[in-house]
Amino acid sequence: MKLVTQLLGTLATVAALGLATAASAQTTLRVSNWLPPSHPIVKDILVPWGEQVAEATEGRVTVEIMAAPIGKPPAQFDLIRSGAADVGFSVHGYTPGRFKLTPIVEGPFLSDSAEALSVAYWRVHEAMLAEADEHNGVKLLTVFTHGPGMIYTTSKPVNGVADLEGLKMRIGGGIVSQIADRLGMVGVQAPSPQVYEILANGVADGILFPAESVPFFRIDEVVRHGVSVPGGLYNTSFFVVMNRRSWDRLSDADKAAIDAVSGEAMARMAGQAWDAADAAGLKIMEEKGVALSSADAAMTEAVRAELAGVEQGFLDAAAAAGIDGAAALDMLKAEIAKEQ
Repeated sequence: MKLVTQLLGTLATVAALGLATAASAQTTLRVSNWLPPSHPIVKDILVPWGEQVAEATEGRVTVEIMAAPIGKPPAQFDLIRSGAADVGFSVHGYTPGRFKLTPIVEGPFLSDSAEALSVAYWRVHEAMLAEADEHNGVKLLTVFTHGPGMIYTTSKPVNGVADLEGLKMRIGGGIVSQIADRLGMVGVQAPSPQVYEILANGVADGILFPAESVPFFRIDEVVRHGVSVPGGLYNTSFFVVMNRRSWDRLSDADKAAIDAVSGEAMARMAGQAWDAADAAGLKIMEEKGVALSSADAAMTEAVRAELAGVEQGFLDAAAAAGIDGAAALDMLKAEIAKEQ
């Protein structure tokens, strides 16, 4: 009997040691990255978030940003869902028609602050949009937007809507293509790293971009004019997601810790990073001699008139998903107002 008791005690000790080892074991989350390390999304969002994850989990979970891309930007969502990496990010609009509710933040006149818009976006997503389950198969860590989109041209200044007619403009994904079309522009599709070449060679007359991206992609060397409209001409919606199996393997404590530094906290950090990068971009452009201006009242009202109803696509998609789209837009604007 004594021998049995000793054996049971030994087994209990081994089991306890095993549990302690498992609890202290480190998990490394690999982040799929398709941008240069110096891009604000990497150095000012993902890297600080990784540091916050490590601190919040007391070192049990660390984040490693991969040095080489595992696929093109439009493929990131599916790559993360399949487990090719643990965490990834991309632009919702890179896969047209897939994320039907994200245009809620892509329209004009919403906010001059990426922070205010990103925080409001997360709140509306959690309160109303999440039930549509558009990010099914992954753990959604956050959503955010870049700063207000502006109009940049290589030679022709834009002082009114009439000046946009027929201009060949590089555009990204999402609702911005509808905005360009309504304003008379001819859309030119090209990845961001190729924009300098198409502008320098005259393939396009200009670009719709946030201020940050102009010097980052050396476009300040070829564009000569930039004009903004109050609240931005457009915005771009981003996601950060995690593989569901990678998430499920974490302890409840580590899940809670990561949630605490993701969601609204990460959206705020992303917005703040983009606002700072936009401010720096505008300063660089001024130093490079790019003529920057704001749309006057006449141009602003003309843009507003041409873009009236551009949110209808979102409203239709929301209705199809059983969501009150008008109420979601109202909530978005109210939350933006709280943050500005």
